[in-house]
Amino acid sequence: MSRGAMNFRESFASALENLAGHKLRSGLTMLGMIFGVGAVIAMLSIGAGAEQQALGMIQSLGLDNILVRDASPDGEELEEIRRRTPGLSPRDALALEEAVEGVAEASPRVLIEPYRVFSADGRSGAPVFGVSHRHAQLAGLRLAEGRFFDAHDERDHAQVCVIGAVVRRELFGFGPAIGDDLKVDDQWFEVIGVLAEGGSNADSFQGVQLGDPAREIYLPVSTALRKLEKSPLDAPLTEIVVRLEKGASARRTGESIAGLLERLHAGAEDYRLVIPEALLEQNRRAQRLFNVVMGAIAGISLLVGGIGIMNIMLATVLERTREIGVRRAVGARRRDIQFQFLTEAFAISLLGGGAGVLLGLGIARGVALWADWETVVTLGSVILSTGVAMAVGLASGYYPAVRAARLDPVDALRYE
Repeated sequence: MSRGAMNFRESFASALENLAGHKLRSGLTMLGMIFGVGAVIAMLSIGAGAEQQALGMIQSLGLDNILVRDASPDGEELEEIRRRTPGLSPRDALALEEAVEGVAEASPRVLIEPYRVFSADGRSGAPVFGVSHRHAQLAGLRLAEGRFFDAHDERDHAQVCVIGAVVRRELFGFGPAIGDDLKVDDQWFEVIGVLAEGGSNADSFQGVQLGDPAREIYLPVSTALRKLEKSPLDAPLTEIVVRLEKGASARRTGESIAGLLERLHAGAEDYRLVIPEALLEQNRRAQRLFNVVMGAIAGISLLVGGIGIMNIMLATVLERTREIGVRRAVGARRRDIQFQFLTEAFAISLLGGGAGVLLGLGIARGVALWADWETVVTLGSVILSTGVAMAVGLASGYYPAVRAARLDPVDALRYE
């Protein structure tokens, strides 16, 4: 083993011995480091969890999609608008596919709010959506049983449906659902598919309503429009999901879509564009601001911890002035004295950082359990927080170490 390694090992052991001799003082000195490191890890884990949760919500909308949603007003204003335009309609979906550059396909969707949904074994309050046969791919729906309806079902106005996992339990319990029938208002539909469990529990994201496929029923859009009733003033469609071509700019395509719909709807503002990519970027900007603010707060804790280390090391220099004089008298060099005190500052930072990591993990776990909020502790957050703590500790211990090294041996031996 090299002499440098031996010196560090001996110095570190001596530092731990000195810290153990003043347990209360050492513990209080470490508090700033503990709270600072714990705050950094907890903050970054909460932020990473929020970003992962936001990404999951955005993926449910489709990161490569643009959503055109019905935004018809209520009351007399709606009646006035309906004299000019029927609202969001299949005609709009067809026009977007044919006339807007960058649009790969436009899939219509209509929400039906039935007054009853039941089967031979149960009832459900699930909303019913009429969607295109391409909707499963666009929305990333996964099937646990059966199949999704296809273009032939849509063309033939087939009375078939796909249900979510929660709806399956409500209507059929744990018995078989595929091939069985359910009734929506006065129409019977055969269950041909059941969606897999999963999805977001959130109702909205950045002010945009999200659905929960596990609690929904899907029919061919042609069947829903023809065989289920809606208010005459309601728009024919609730939403059009627009999938962009690979490499197409969501912002520029969105502007083209808005321009076309303005002409088709005679200037009526009865629709709303939702660009998931823009929502994700907006969320990330807010998350970065959150990280900066929380990082500044955690940095203050680390700074306070560094001041505490400097204070205790200066006090230690005074307490051990005679010891320093003896060590210098028997041949210790200035750099040996300086290295010893820097090692003690490093030891305080290391122990405080280690305890802070445990505190941060505990806070992250507590938040996840108490607030039902996903937290993600990454190796990078642990390395960053402990690395900053080490740097602050060494920087805080440098001046006391230099001061100790510069003590005159003769004066130090006379110190009482």
